[in-house]
Amino acid sequence: MFFNGFLDFSNFLSLFFFNGWSFLETSSTCHGINSQIIWISTLNSSTMVARTVDLRSDTVTKPTETMRAAMATAEVDDDVLGADPTAFRLESEVAKITGKEAGLFVSSGTMGNLISVLVHCDIRGSEVILGDNSHIHIYENGGISTIGGVHPRPVKNNEDGTMDIDSIEVAIRDPRGELVFPTTKLICLENSHANSGGRCLSAEYTDRVGELAKKNGLKLHIDGARIFNASVALGVPVQRLVQAADSVSVCLSKGLGAPVGSVIVGSKSFITKARRLRKTLGGGMRQVGFICAAAFVALKENVEKLDGDHKKAKELAEGLTQIKGLKVDVAAVETNIDANCPPPPNFIK
Repeated sequence: MFFNGFLDFSNFLSLFFFNGWSFLETSSTCHGINSQIIWISTLNSSTMVARTVDLRSDTVTKPTETMRAAMATAEVDDDVLGADPTAFRLESEVAKITGKEAGLFVSSGTMGNLISVLVHCDIRGSEVILGDNSHIHIYENGGISTIGGVHPRPVKNNEDGTMDIDSIEVAIRDPRGELVFPTTKLICLENSHANSGGRCLSAEYTDRVGELAKKNGLKLHIDGARIFNASVALGVPVQRLVQAADSVSVCLSKGLGAPVGSVIVGSKSFITKARRLRKTLGGGMRQVGFICAAAFVALKENVEKLDGDHKKAKELAEGLTQIKGLKVDVAAVETNIDANCPPPPNFIK
């Protein structure tokens, strides 16, 4: 799918790089943006095979039979009261993987990022430094501002999803100007970086941002919606990639294929505050363990499958470059997103 300049997929069914491909162009809307979807099918001599590869997003996965079985048999209790054992098991596992003290299940990555920003920026009028092409800044409905009264201070994202360290440092407000300036409280990174084509931020880069944050008394939050993709692509454990972060939002319903949910992780005191904010935002769910059960299966069974997704994305990019009118930066394909230019108007092969 051509979504704001990139092609995003996870559960890719088959690749067909031969003249029998049929590309049908249609219009759709995703994240409120008019986009183009290219449905890819194969031609069997005179008839079209009724099989469509859905390239809209890695969020259009379906729960596996194992997930459904886990949901049906999940042990549950009231999670608002902190008593759901399946939710606690999932939260503890994600906290362990990320090397943080505790975790909290939330309904979506957007809620996870919002809660995290609001915990760190607990005074209205605080400011967060984040990428100008980041998910939090563009696709989360301005929630940090409309709900939290937090002021965004965007810094230009480079093509690889990073922000220049010097530019981040320049964006930090001088405390001596607090009479007129917002107060910088937080820096946000995104790994992998979706709008940069799924590019991965190295542990060394994140460490440098973390050091800058600490030097200036700031916190660091990582939007890790696809942190497992980054981990697999870089060959670096998740814990190492987020070592410098004070909080991380980890999505389980994208490439990992769970039907719902994210987990935010951080210190015990951070999660205590986050739990209260989750309730304030209407995110406290009662017997949520049946949803967490599916997410736990995704965590245990699907991480190892991400490498296959990445290889298919690379192969798809290589095939698309052979089609006149399509342009894909094959070298930049690191995970499950193909960065490419839109096709010419009314393109049909």
